Amino acid sequence: MNVSVRAVRADEWAKAKELRLDALRDPAAPVAYLETYDDALRHPDSFWRERTRASAGGTSARQFVAELADGTWAGSVVVLAERRGSTDVLGERSAYDQAHLVGVFVRPEHRGAGLLKELFDAALAWAWALEEPRVERARLYVDERNGRARGAYRKLGFEPTGVVLPVEADPSAREFELAVWRSSA
Repeated sequence: MNVSVRAVRADEWAKAKELRLDALRDPAAPVAYLETYDDALRHPDSFWRERTRASAGGTSARQFVAELADGTWAGSVVVLAERRGSTDVLGERSAYDQAHLVGVFVRPEHRGAGLLKELFDAALAWAWALEEPRVERARLYVDERNGRARGAYRKLGFEPTGVVLPVEADPSAREFELAVWRSSA
């Protein structure tokens, strides 16, 4: 498969929006994302423009896409740089200078072809290269009901940290934090 993994450009907000909406229609979406398709659909185009602009050239967030030769986006990951002591996207105080991988998605027809590894390699290369903050580890959260994703992340070297969070929408479910340390990546 001829694919390139690269950072999204600010003018690609419409493609970023389309991919996010497709991700939110995926059967695994209810246990993979914090927002619903209907919620995302209500965002005005200005939201998508700003979101894409911020992740195209900022130093605190970057979105990477797997682009096929025909221009189709086959997948994406967003990496957020979190400073030790700051409040992270979940409202918790960060104990590390770290990268937080979110919004992971590979279209079903491209799963199993190695795109997830390529996306994570690009995201982690960007995170490890940051000078401020100097990232110590990368982490992500995965719902216990999403075994496919949990297995894929473990295959990429992410290990459970012991941090477990309740799932807001379903208090009987849990999210596990998985991380990879800079020295082991």
